[in-house]
Amino acid sequence: MPAPLQDRRILITRAAGQASTLATLLAERGAIPILIPTIELAPPTFWQPLDQAIQTIQTYDWLLFTSANAVEAYVQRARTLNLPAQARRIAAIGPATARAVQGTGLAQAVDLIPARYVAESFAEALLPHAPNARMILVRAAEARDHLTQTLMAAGAHLTIAEAYRTIVPPASIEALKYAFSNQAEPLDAITFTSASTARNLATLMESAALLIPHGTTLASIGPITSQAMRDLNLTPTIEAKDSTIPSLVEALTQLFIN
Repeated sequence: MPAPLQDRRILITRAAGQASTLATLLAERGAIPILIPTIELAPPTFWQPLDQAIQTIQTYDWLLFTSANAVEAYVQRARTLNLPAQARRIAAIGPATARAVQGTGLAQAVDLIPARYVAESFAEALLPHAPNARMILVRAAEARDHLTQTLMAAGAHLTIAEAYRTIVPPASIEALKYAFSNQAEPLDAITFTSASTARNLATLMESAALLIPHGTTLASIGPITSQAMRDLNLTPTIEAKDSTIPSLVEALTQLFIN
């Protein structure tokens, strides 16, 4: 019996260091992962806000993370400064971010994970803790403001520390040209795991004068990514039930076996 995604060629647009989990899960179901990163992680423009955050972390009631990248950048910077990174309480936007907290040794467990893994649900879960609380949000330079606006409106004393930037990797242009022009081995699907992957793919394709072939499945990890795709006239074919990599793979599986 063939695997559910047997020989499906699926483009992964995640950063090079993040693609392995998605690639492995797709390959386990018989797919052929095509890894072309549309995101490259870079240091923040200024280190001072993050350095100050690490130096004073024990004065905050909550340390907030909205991505595994933010966790890893925070911990790595603390190691570079040779400073302790532990916080009183840690909140993570979802299970992958929580696993990063545990995997980096920052904490054995996080204190709060929202029911849904998006900024709106994260803000809602944090609201009871917000009034007069000192909170620090470690995030990418490019981020939506819903979480920050909601927490500050609820009375939180919120500090934002940028831990990294996402940039467009120009080296991916030639790989995309080949992937989209290879008529003998066309792509079956493209995965989008963040709004940045959608925006950056659009930028790369415009630079390369490429168009996504008609009929290619566009798979979104969740509602925020889907909205970013629609803003770019990239209509999602499917959206993961939960904003997680396993849920995205399951959505692709169900599409192709039906």
